[in-house]
Amino acid sequence: MRKHAHTEEEAEINMTPMLDIVFIMLIFFIVTASFVKEAGVEINRPDASTAVKQDKANIMIAVTQKNEVWIQRRRVDVRAVRANVERLRAENPQGSVVIQADKDSKSGLVMEVVDAVRQANVLDYVVATKGAQ
Repeated sequence: MRKHAHTEEEAEINMTPMLDIVFIMLIFFIVTASFVKEAGVEINRPDASTAVKQDKANIMIAVTQKNEVWIQRRRVDVRAVRANVERLRAENPQGSVVIQADKDSKSGLVMEVVDAVRQANVLDYVVATKGAQ
C-alpha cells in the first residue's frame, strides 16, 4: 500500500520550467518584432510611377483631406510641426521623416509642413505616394 501512494505523488508534472520557456519566448518575440509606425489617420495617397519604397521611416506626418496635420496619432497645429519634428529627431537622430499627404489636401498646407520639417534641420524627408503596381 505504501509503495502505491508514493508513486502517485511522483506523477505530478512540474509546470514551472515550461512557463519560464513561454515567458522567454514571449520576450524574444516582442523584442524582435518590427512595428509599423503610422501617423494615426487614414490617408488616400496620390499615385506616382516613380515611387521608391522607404524602409526606415521613424517620424510620420500626415496631412488629411480635411487639411489637418497629424503626428504620432495626435492632431497638431501646422505651427507646431517644427517643434514636434525637432523633439522626435532628438530622440532618434537617424530617423527619417515621411510626409503622407492626402491627394485632396491643399498643396499650400503640405508645403508649410515641408518647410517646417526643413526648418527643423531635417533634409532626409520624403513624401509618400502609392507606387505603380
